[in-house]
Amino acid sequence: MPTRTARTAWNGSLQEGSGQVELSSSKVGTFDVSFPKRAAEEAGGTTSPEELIAAAHSSCYAMALSSEIGKAGGTTQSLEVSADVTLGQQDGAPTITAIALTVRGEVDGLDAAGFDKAAQAAKAGCPVSKALAAVDISLDAALL
Repeated sequence: MPTRTARTAWNGSLQEGSGQVELSSSKVGTFDVSFPKRAAEEAGGTTSPEELIAAAHSSCYAMALSSEIGKAGGTTQSLEVSADVTLGQQDGAPTITAIALTVRGEVDGLDAAGFDKAAQAAKAGCPVSKALAAVDISLDAALL
């Protein structure tokens, strides 16, 4: 299996510094990062580790759920997955405190209970979910 790479160049202190994260493997972009904007409600045109984790988790979960739907005898027409990654405080330090996955799907061949069972299995089996097991991950799954 492949290894994917991202690289960050950082200059300055935590509060006054900033950096750029580069998606090196795909070469699809370089994005600004800043701790003050990371900790603010408004991102102001910068990304953050939490947003990048949310992107990784939502895409991984969509793939895992599509697989589970197929295993259950269903056919995925469409999935809309979002991941909300919360940065909070724990023991006085910034900490990822929660992840909320939300999925809405159009699926042939499964009822609501079958979709929910597939959704729960995907949450348990998604490699990113496994990597983030120390964080409370909630799931809201429903058919459209």
